Amino acid sequence: MRHLALFPVLALAACSQPQSAVPDEAETEVMTEEIEADSVVPVEAPALPALSQVWVTAGFEAPEGVAVDGDVLYISNVAGEGDAKDGEGWISRVSMDGTVLEEKWIEGLNAPKGLGISDGKLFVSDYDAYHVIDIARGEIENTYPVEGAGFLNDIAVWQNGVYLSDSGSARIFQIDVNGYKEWLADERLGGVNGLWPDGDRLLIATMSSGSLLETRGARDLTEIATGMDNADGIAVLDDGSYLVSSWPGQIWHVSNTGDATELHNTVDDTIYQNDLTRVGDLIIVPNWQPGTVTAWRLGD
Repeated sequence: MRHLALFPVLALAACSQPQSAVPDEAETEVMTEEIEADSVVPVEAPALPALSQVWVTAGFEAPEGVAVDGDVLYISNVAGEGDAKDGEGWISRVSMDGTVLEEKWIEGLNAPKGLGISDGKLFVSDYDAYHVIDIARGEIENTYPVEGAGFLNDIAVWQNGVYLSDSGSARIFQIDVNGYKEWLADERLGGVNGLWPDGDRLLIATMSSGSLLETRGARDLTEIATGMDNADGIAVLDDGSYLVSSWPGQIWHVSNTGDATELHNTVDDTIYQNDLTRVGDLIIVPNWQPGTVTAWRLGD
């Protein structure tokens, strides 16, 4: 269309000037490129969220998971290897300002990781089983071994159900106080780790492909972003973008268009970034190594 717009001008020039004044094909192409270049409007990249550190609390033993009950944080302590059935793990209770309220609220667990609260019960993943803890009584009510489990990991409460990821078998289970059932199995769930509820979607982070996925009911699985190896925790921001942690020591921002940008990197410092969880304007992150829990405040 730009060539047609130039045609009358070129025709007039041909009638009033010598033949040598008519632009040749190469000159016309240059003119067209200049017009097209002038019409390009630069698009600014979206601003990245800022994270300002609020507090860091030490004294944990391989902390991994977070659950929130009012103004209390429950933190799982693996206290050993992630796949060891050694009875050394426990759950801590921590205030929102980072004060340890009770270091060993529940003891005698194996390798507790994911935590989720529903109807007064704290659900805890524990390598190849999950526990149901009555919060008011502070007691384990039931323990359910999961047949064929490879490495039970995160827990999320979504649409009146409780869901449990199994990193070792690429599956997600639906669990409750009475037992469990397989809910979703897909090869794209290799190393499935973090789960997070977001309206009609369940968000899923995988370690093998480093992907952020979504599902709306075990009938579909859609990739939102990838390239975040060993992805762990997930948070949804007010503008619809995301934060994703990679446990070896990275925090990523994922835009609405699926672009992943590294915000924070502590790999060389051996500070792990595990089950990143949003609580209001705070981002709570257990650090398996060096045994701390960090709170960040979201900003512009």
